[in-house]
Amino acid sequence: MGVKFISWTLFLNLLLEMSCYGSEGAMEMGGGHMDHHHMDPSVMVFFTLKDLKIGKTMPIHFPKRDPSASPKFWPREEADSIPFSLNQLPNLLKHFFFSKDSPQAAAMENTLRECESKTIKGEIKLCATSLESMLDFAQEMIGSGSGIQAFSTSHKTKSSVNFQNYTILEILAEIPAPKMVACHTMPYPYAVFYCHSQKSENRVYKISLVGENGDKVEAMVVCHLDTSQWSPTHISFRVLKVVPGSSSVCHFFPADHLIFVPKLQTQGFSSM
Repeated sequence: MGVKFISWTLFLNLLLEMSCYGSEGAMEMGGGHMDHHHMDPSVMVFFTLKDLKIGKTMPIHFPKRDPSASPKFWPREEADSIPFSLNQLPNLLKHFFFSKDSPQAAAMENTLRECESKTIKGEIKLCATSLESMLDFAQEMIGSGSGIQAFSTSHKTKSSVNFQNYTILEILAEIPAPKMVACHTMPYPYAVFYCHSQKSENRVYKISLVGENGDKVEAMVVCHLDTSQWSPTHISFRVLKVVPGSSSVCHFFPADHLIFVPKLQTQGFSSM
């Protein structure tokens, strides 16, 4: 079986969303610059709502990945035919022919552990192991009264640069999101998305950015207006130097992460 894993950088980007993840280091964001030597670039995706303005420059990490090298969704029947559980990890490693000390085993263990971790107050989550289960969850969270529409970040120019300063050129749209589901890729032998929905107020934006080397990105942004229930160890608080509940937290989405919102509320906007 040809099994491919997404990179650890992508895994770290996913964990930015989760309250159990911590990080060492500190950052200075004076005028959109920082101390590159004391902060992992992969965590540089956070900012506050007051920084969402045309002309603002900030360091951002947009990982570049080859879609052909990423794991693919299995059909629901095939994915459901094997356990997706931490207590079954030894059997799963045998199934995929991975040794218990391999990097793949560590990635699988971390994914399963995150998928089984407790949620924060007001949050509902699902680790979707098939496209069908992801769409079913998004529809359930948003409600059966409307369709769903997916948005994702798109790179308008080809570049191998993952991390640089970007300037906001235009706020293309504030996308109505009375309900929202965010889905993030996880490292696993087949495609797994960590999908979650929160009852707290969120805002969704599509913005146009240009990098210092000319790269152009149409990026999806989610701003969480209420962070009072988040863990104090959430990496965003370290990056932004704020505490839970004291500030909004906005973040950019990598290109292969998805945002689902009600379709009837997004007429006139282009999605993925």
